[in-house]
Amino acid sequence: MKINGNNKRRKNTIIISILVLFLFSIGLISCTTINTKGKKSMYNAENGTTSNNSQKSMNNTKGAKDPNNLEKSTNNTEDTKALNNSEKSMDKAEDTKGPNNSANEDALNKTEDTAVPNNSDDFNPYKKDGRKVVYLTFDDGPSANNTPKILDILDQYNIKATFFLIGENAEQNEELVKEEAAQGNVVGNHTYSHDMNYIYSDPKVFMEDIYKCQSVLSSILGKNYNLKLVRFPGGSFGDRLKPFREELIENGYHYVDWNDLNGDAEHNNVSVENLIYTTKKYAIYDHLVVLMHDAPAKTTTVQALPAIIEYFKSQGYSFETLK
Repeated sequence: MKINGNNKRRKNTIIISILVLFLFSIGLISCTTINTKGKKSMYNAENGTTSNNSQKSMNNTKGAKDPNNLEKSTNNTEDTKALNNSEKSMDKAEDTKGPNNSANEDALNKTEDTAVPNNSDDFNPYKKDGRKVVYLTFDDGPSANNTPKILDILDQYNIKATFFLIGENAEQNEELVKEEAAQGNVVGNHTYSHDMNYIYSDPKVFMEDIYKCQSVLSSILGKNYNLKLVRFPGGSFGDRLKPFREELIENGYHYVDWNDLNGDAEHNNVSVENLIYTTKKYAIYDHLVVLMHDAPAKTTTVQALPAIIEYFKSQGYSFETLK
């Protein structure tokens, strides 16, 4: 009986041992598999490869794994940046093509019905009369390099314009002043100094500068010159200049601003294309007073003038002078 009992114990011990060995073997195999996968995963990560799921994820990012695709992706990003920068540049360019200061914007926002010429002799260049009329005007001259060329162009087209002269410049270019008048152009007063800090310090100071310029023009053109036509440096716009406008009118002068411009006042050497573009952009009325400049630095204004004249002719405008 004891022998049988011992045999049973041995059998049980053997069975338990076999089970333990079996379970241990299963555990060892699982650990090996896990370690192997872990090593493969580390290897794949170090070498830039991925599992299937990761690969699908990479494929969804437009093939960034492929160096060629990566380069294309980079180029696309750079192209997008360049396009955005180009659009911003174009926006800035568009901005530079139009008037930037508030005075110009105020002038160009006026309609023919609301623009006030403030002329003592009731001359109103903006008044509708069924015609299309353009008044070409040039400020800040005369200049030895640009004014003669402008006069030649006007003569070639048989067109007259209005020149608002700075007294100091007129003194230095008396023959050009005479030539302007001799060709039938109108000569107006643009103050003697064009020093806006000085002339707009007080209405009385402003009038003194006007008188001084008027005296210079009369001395050059003769005693028969009595036109009291003024253009305010920078324009007459705004409440701040109201006392100056009133002072001018009380002293028997009249002034004319503008409702179109070529944009050459924004800076020197504005491109010819921009000058033409800006002139056309604001040419929205039947009666136009166009602001341009013949100061020494405005060389591109001369270059753009023939195209501007041709444009107005093609639109059916006639050319007249201010009074």
